[in-house]
Order: sequence, then C-alpha cells, then structure tokens
Amino acid sequence: MSNFFVRTLREDPADAEVASHKLLVRAGYIRRAAPGIYTWMPLGLQVLRRVEQIVREEMEAIGGQEVHFPALLPAEPYQRTNRWEEYGPTLFKLKDRKDGDYLLAPTHEEMFTLLVKDMYSSYKDLPLTLYQIQTKYRDEARPRAGIIRGREFVMKDSYSFDLDDEGLDKSYEMHRQAYEKIFTRLGLEYAICQAMSGAMGGSRSEEFLHPCSIGEDTFVRSAGGYTANAEAVTTVAPDPVDASNVPAMELRETPGASTIAALVEYSNENYPRTDRPWQAADMLKSFVVTLTHPDGQEEVVNLAIPGDRDVDPKRLEAFFAPAEVALATAEDLAKHPELVAGYLGPQVCGAGAPGRTYDEDGNPQGAVRLLVDPRVVEGTEWITGGNREGFHAYHTVAGRDFTADGTAEVAEIKAGDPAPDGSGPLELARGIEIGHIFQLGRKYAKALDLQVLDQNGKTQVVTMGSYGIGVSRVMAALAEATADEKGLAWPMVVAPFHLHVLATGKGEEIFQTAADLASAVSEAGFEVLFDDRVKVSAGVKFADAELMGMPYALVVGRGLKDGVVELRNRRSGERTDLPVGEAAQRIIEILAENREATK
Repeated sequence: MSNFFVRTLREDPADAEVASHKLLVRAGYIRRAAPGIYTWMPLGLQVLRRVEQIVREEMEAIGGQEVHFPALLPAEPYQRTNRWEEYGPTLFKLKDRKDGDYLLAPTHEEMFTLLVKDMYSSYKDLPLTLYQIQTKYRDEARPRAGIIRGREFVMKDSYSFDLDDEGLDKSYEMHRQAYEKIFTRLGLEYAICQAMSGAMGGSRSEEFLHPCSIGEDTFVRSAGGYTANAEAVTTVAPDPVDASNVPAMELRETPGASTIAALVEYSNENYPRTDRPWQAADMLKSFVVTLTHPDGQEEVVNLAIPGDRDVDPKRLEAFFAPAEVALATAEDLAKHPELVAGYLGPQVCGAGAPGRTYDEDGNPQGAVRLLVDPRVVEGTEWITGGNREGFHAYHTVAGRDFTADGTAEVAEIKAGDPAPDGSGPLELARGIEIGHIFQLGRKYAKALDLQVLDQNGKTQVVTMGSYGIGVSRVMAALAEATADEKGLAWPMVVAPFHLHVLATGKGEEIFQTAADLASAVSEAGFEVLFDDRVKVSAGVKFADAELMGMPYALVVGRGLKDGVVELRNRRSGERTDLPVGEAAQRIIEILAENREATK
C-alpha cells in the first residue's frame, strides 16, 4: 500500500447518486474525467480484467474466436445500413482533416459482417462465432450512476454467422446458455426478459437484467413464468363492446377541467352517474407527440390512452424507433388549429376525421394521425376532450364517434395487468441491463451483401445473431449487489486482491510477521495487498480495507503477543483467530476452497 497507486476518499463525490458510483470513486477504482467518462485506476482495471476473463472462457467454450476492431470507424458501412441516421444524436460523429465522415462505434455489427464477407465465401466455413471486448461510445443525454450509464464503456459483443435459420437458433441458444454460465459464475442474480430489438433490428430478442432498485429498466414477471422488459409487453386487448344502447355523443361544459383529476371531480359534481362515481379510467386523454423520422420528416401524432394511465417514456421511444419522439411544442400544435390544448379529443384526428385524405400509396394525409391504446376497442365508451375550450364530450364511442389509424403500445404497465401469455397477473421490478441477445437475421448481411455458396452452388444470404454483455456495467452491478454501509465487498471471483494484510501496530515484529504471511500466501498463487504504511493508524487501515472490499483481511496486531492473527471475512463479517505458525497454510486452504467454488 505504501507505493500502490491508490487514494481513498472519506466523502462521497458530489455527482454520485448510487452506491456503486460513490464507492468505486471513494475506494480508488475509478476517477471522473468528464461527464459519463471515467479513468480506470489499477484496482478498477484488475476487477474489469477478471470479469473479462470469465467472459472469454465461456465464449471460447462455445467456439467463439476473439478479434479486435478499431473504435474509430468510417461512416460508409453505417450509412449503408441506415444506422448513421437511425442512431440519432447518441452517435458520436466526427470528420478527419480530409473532411471524411467517421464515428466512434456504439456497436460493431457492420464491421463484423464486412470482415466475414472479406474472408469467407462457402457454406463450409459456417457456422462461425466471432467476438471482441472493446470500448464503445454513445453520447448519452443524461449520463448517470457512474459506469452504469456512461458515454464510454466496455462491452463484449459477439456475432454468429449461419447458413440458415435452424443454425441461427442453435447459435442463439448456445449464447443464451453461455450467458447463464457467465452470470452464475460471477454470482450475479439475473432475469431473462423478452425485449425489443430497437435500432439493432432482428426478430427474437432477450435481455439479461440484474434485479436492482436503482436499475433504469422496468421489467415484469408473472407467477406462471412470463418475464419481459416493460417495453416489450403487449397489452391484452378486451373484446369489442356492443354500444348500440349508448346515447349519442354529447358536448358538455367543463370549465377549468383541463386535467384528468379535475375532469373526474367536475364530472362527479355536475354530471353524476347513477351506478357509480366517475373514475379516471372512464376518461380518454390525448397525448400529442412530434416524430422526427430518419429522413428528417416531422409528423404530429395524437396518442389516446385511458385516463388512469400515463405514457411510459421508454415504451414510447421503443414503439416509434427509429424515429425520434418528443412532446409536441406550442409551435407544433399551432400548425394544427383543430388540436385544442387541454381539451383535445380523438374526433378531429384519425381515419374518420374531417379533411383526411390518402395519397396514391394509401398513406394518410391531412388530419393528424390517431393511434389509440389497445384497450380502446370498438364500442368502448369514454369521456374525451370536446375540441373546444372548456368543453368535454360524453358518451364518445370508439368506432362510432372516432376511428383510429392503429394502436400504440405506449401506456405504462401496472402491477396486476394480465400477462400476455395468460400466465397470471404481472408484478413489476427494476433491473440493470447486463446482457442482450438478438436474432438479427439477414438485415446486415443483405445491406452489406454477405453471401456464401450453399451445398448446391447457389448464393445464399448469411443469417446472423448479435450478443452483448456490458462488461463495465457488470462490474458496477456486482458492486451494487455486494456492497454494504462500510464499502465494497467483492466476491472472490472478481476481487482485485484475494487477501488484504493489515499490519496494525508500531512494533517491528508486527510488520515483519505481516510481510512474511503476505509473501507466503502470494507465493501460493494468490493476489495479496499488504498495508505496510507505517505512519497510518489502525482505524484508517481498517476503514480503507472495508471500503476497498477484498474478500478476506488478515489483521496482524495486538493479538501477536498471544501468538495469534485474525482472519476477517469481508462479506459474512466472520472473524477467526489463527495461530501464527498455522496461519499461512490455513489461509491458503480457505482461499483455494473459495476459488475452486467459483470455477
């Protein structure tokens, strides 16, 4: 410790909000270089390398071969797959001195595809799995939580190449099982969730989420086994309703009732029902957004959802990807005077709205497009905006008084909602995304012309899978999962040192005994950190050891006069006195047993 490049901090960094961020900085594992960008210190780099090693071992076990691409890449391959535009503002773009377009890679599908195209041309070369562990870059609008969501991060990405869909299924399943082994070896709890493919494209997609209260992802699960990211949940739509007895739509004055809560209160006071009170679920609220499509075209869309639900920003973003979506501004609404803020109803939008026409390709023109929640089925009755300041429309029936252009899965999921597969009510949880696997199919192979000759001598487009693990994010998730109020508490499998030896006293015998024990354990093949600082108090050494979080600490101090040293288990808190003469061998046996259990 006297010459190890580390400094611990007693105070939390001002910009840190979550435990892993606070502790990794305070314990000297990382240092902030810029928002969302961190310098890796020796301690942090050792943990990162241990996570990488487990990933490498399991990737090689399924036949993966490691390559390494540049992080700085030409724009042309990404332009050919349209991701130069589809990635939007999260893509770091730059120009070289010759005005050529480049990017800092957020992911490497294009480069893997082109590499295989350059090297292989026959079905005999397949199947193939390539992987890399490389730094990635995304210009996050709000980097947060330290290395959980940064603008520079370390990721393992692998890609499978197969001749047909059956081969892709096998490759996908092999990766899925490898991921389960990786996270099990790391001792990291995970849930496998159905997910959206997003800008990656492809069909089947699953996320590996570490359940954690500070996670940015919401996922759902049912008692019957259904598990999915909230973005991927599909709503169970009710059957159409017979509305033949519903009175005609009626415009009623509702002054000041421009919110759902105010509308419910006003309706119950002035237009009470005879069977029950009005509820938020009886209202249909409009949420107007502006889409910016990859070609730059803008479109205003009215989203109508039940009044007892809010729009989920992540579901909204995922539903409209690759278009960018934002809440419509006053300027956007001004272009459509029929949209009355606070009192907008679906009657002036959608397929049945006045002014709606269609071009020769069947695309709607004129009236604003209307997309409704799947629960808004034909015959359902609602109170909606009256499209007039201070008025709402009662007895508004879907399919009779307005016609939607389609449905939109953008409303929040609530606990108790039915699982799409009928396996029971859903419960909600938070999680950190630590892995994601995709069946890409032929999207990138077609765009970049990756073909091979099949058994019959005919050209065939290769089918691909893409599989990512956030290596630096996994490290943060482990820190979150294992830390306590004193500091980090690494599992043996990733700890930068297996044993932290503390010389806590002033006598030469204490320091010499500690040094001898540290050397003996180190010579047995274990990583040892020896706190040999002479002018540092025992209290500071104990605090540093607990903060830095090695699995075991060996205290050589006041007990030495009685011929014993103390072994502390950081995670369990157990303390054991060991005779000095037997200490090295006992510690070596304990460390060996723990290391074997994590293989």
